[in-house]
Amino acid sequence: MDIKRTVLWAILFMSVIMLYNNFQRDHGRPSPFFSNTPPTQTTDQIAPNTTITGTGLVDLPRTESPTSSSGKPNNEQLTLNHRRVHFETDVYDGDISTVGGTLSRLSLIKGSKKQPDLYITLFNQTANHTYLARTGLIGSNFPNHNDTFDVVPGTTSLSDNANTLSISFQSPIKGGVRVMKTYTFTRGSYVIGVDTKIENISATPVKPTAYMELVRDDTLVETPHFSHTFIGPAIYSEQRKFQKMSFSDLNKNKQDYTPLAYNGWVAMVQHYFASAWIPQEGVLHQFYADKCGYDLYRVGIKEPVQNIPPGESIHVVARLFAGPQEERKLQKIAPGLELLKDYGWVTIIAKPLFYLLEEIHGFISNWGWAIVLLTLLIKAVFFPLSAASYKSMARMKEITPRMQQIRERFKSDPRKMNIALMELYKSKKVNPFGGCFPILIQIPVFISLYWVLLSSVEMRGAPWILWIRDLSQQDPYYILPVLMAVSMFIQAKLNPTPPDPAQAKMMMFMPIAFSVMFFFFPAGLVLYYVVNNILSIAQQYYIMRMIGKAKKA
Repeated sequence: MDIKRTVLWAILFMSVIMLYNNFQRDHGRPSPFFSNTPPTQTTDQIAPNTTITGTGLVDLPRTESPTSSSGKPNNEQLTLNHRRVHFETDVYDGDISTVGGTLSRLSLIKGSKKQPDLYITLFNQTANHTYLARTGLIGSNFPNHNDTFDVVPGTTSLSDNANTLSISFQSPIKGGVRVMKTYTFTRGSYVIGVDTKIENISATPVKPTAYMELVRDDTLVETPHFSHTFIGPAIYSEQRKFQKMSFSDLNKNKQDYTPLAYNGWVAMVQHYFASAWIPQEGVLHQFYADKCGYDLYRVGIKEPVQNIPPGESIHVVARLFAGPQEERKLQKIAPGLELLKDYGWVTIIAKPLFYLLEEIHGFISNWGWAIVLLTLLIKAVFFPLSAASYKSMARMKEITPRMQQIRERFKSDPRKMNIALMELYKSKKVNPFGGCFPILIQIPVFISLYWVLLSSVEMRGAPWILWIRDLSQQDPYYILPVLMAVSMFIQAKLNPTPPDPAQAKMMMFMPIAFSVMFFFFPAGLVLYYVVNNILSIAQQYYIMRMIGKAKKA
């Protein structure tokens, strides 16, 4: 069998294995090929027998909402029965329901006045969709997210001369406890301060446990075609780092995460955006994630509160992040929060690439040209490897007629054919692997840049030139995909023609097949591939021309 064909099949086989492995991991399933053993939990932070008493998942209250004939919660009826308090800041437009004082709608409006298409709603509670951030108390008949709160009179809009806006809600007295919940919004920030004041009105001490959770259904959000981006809950702790769980894992009760920690956070992740509850560090927390109703899933934190004597109160303070996955800003909010922008197995390469892309953008203030310049920089770094590959392909192209003759002569004797081919390679000083290895080394870098461009919310609404007004959307006139197909066709012509006629036809058909997918890819991704192909063609033409001049000399 031809050695080069064997190498190509081996590369294809390994590519399929890697793709399947990462597909499994992205969907929260264990890797079928690599170890999934989690790091050992350190005993100096949490004692092995430590428990949080009275806070089993069974204690968490469910959502008490009317149901439709299909059995699904009728959130529309629930909304009509209770009041919503509307608020507005420079980055948010939302509603807080008096049911539980729950943040029931949260829309991101920063920059959307000039570009209405950028307006996105994260939290929402309608007849067809549920995504909420809610809190409450457990341990007895204490106020929780099902109780009706009273809004404390005050302003609900961030004024031009104010830096913060606070909105408070007061619960009824239940179990001898009254709760005052205060949301504090800060100008220009996607972090909301949430202060829960627990006041003991009874004549005996009380010891409640506070919970903070994110609840949503499995409704899909818009993602690029032919691309998978993770949607679902995640838990972070110093012991186990970032742990994603798919909705299907929660359905099967197969979720795996650190149950106890003195640090960390919980989140709901989707393409470009996320929300996360960030509790106080240094306080023992219990994490949980489960399915909590018809088509509803939740991830949350339970925090035990110390004994509250009669007539006294205590504050449970936490932060709620709800916004875009802007890596630099996430790093400053909480340890590990930047992992919400998940690059998967290529993180070690992708993070430096995004840093370079961001630095280039800082100079030219255009993400499209930043992509072009970064691709040019990467091609320059890999030029020696590319040159070696193109030189090897040029030599292979020269001896292709001789190789075809050998195959015709020994087509009935594969062993003699391979011996003759090896002698030809040796006499012409051609390495059949020479064109493959330099390209293989570069593949992880280009895959990483693909994920950088796919995951970066900075591309959303970012224009390039003329007709490209949003690099996160497909090319409206399909100019870039057509250029992509043309560049792939030219590359196929420059490479040696495969001796196998079927393989040759496949190589000519590939530009058409790939161009179909690229018609639906975001413009930023297609721009990257077009620039990369054009630079590769220029490099290959230059090197082959130099080889031709050297032969004439």
